[in-house]
Amino acid sequence: MERRDKTNYYLDLAEVVAQRGTCLRRKFGAVIVKNDEVVSTGYAGAPRGRQNCSDMGVCIRSKLQIPRGERYELCRSVHAEANAIISAARNQMLGATLYLCGVEVDTGDYVANSNSCSMCKRMIINAGITKVIVRDTKDTYREVDVEDWIVQDESLEGIFGY
Repeated sequence: MERRDKTNYYLDLAEVVAQRGTCLRRKFGAVIVKNDEVVSTGYAGAPRGRQNCSDMGVCIRSKLQIPRGERYELCRSVHAEANAIISAARNQMLGATLYLCGVEVDTGDYVANSNSCSMCKRMIINAGITKVIVRDTKDTYREVDVEDWIVQDESLEGIFGY
């Protein structure tokens, strides 16, 4: 039996964490790892004490036919990355790697071209996480250098000639 490589091992953990998600569209799981130890995990779900979309049986973004990547402020969920960051001390995240896995609820497929939203990117930057690894298939993934997000400041797109 061939041993699973470390990157896919942590992505497998993120996929298991995603199963706890309560979103009716996509289940995301995040695992923060530093020095080969899991620091924290997070999945997408409503803030503590509020009803989850899965409990209510409705996703407001789906109901309003809001496309992927838009109007996240209407989403009831705290994203997986944010929940993982909230659950960790900053000194544990400095120089850490965040592993991210997203699964489409209706098909069970991995979320195509998955990436952190702009709000999560800002939190990842401020947490001091240096790399994000995103699952594309059961065995393939993309590595993102967080420094690229800092340099490619999407909050300036369309402003001041950027």
